Amino acid sequence: MYILASGFNGTLYVGVTSNLIGRILQHRDGVFDSFTKRHGIIRLVWFEMADTMEAAITTEKRLKKWQRDWKKNLIERNNPYWEDLAVALGLPPLS
Repeated sequence: MYILASGFNGTLYVGVTSNLIGRILQHRDGVFDSFTKRHGIIRLVWFEMADTMEAAITTEKRLKKWQRDWKKNLIERNNPYWEDLAVALGLPPLS
């Protein structure tokens, strides 16, 4: 599961994937004409691994129902400055 943001404390997007780096690259490249592309949501601010895809999807659905403040608190627990965590995974910094 992952959360992307646009700008500092910007619009949030909750997603799930089995290939986090590949999916982040798709978001950054605007591969799909989607919500994230329209809103410029490309900065990885939170992610968590799950044991199974079923568990990941269950958690994703739960997070999507959360209030924005709850998601914000989840992000800031480990990423208080909303840094792009994709850089630590080997992707280049956003310009």
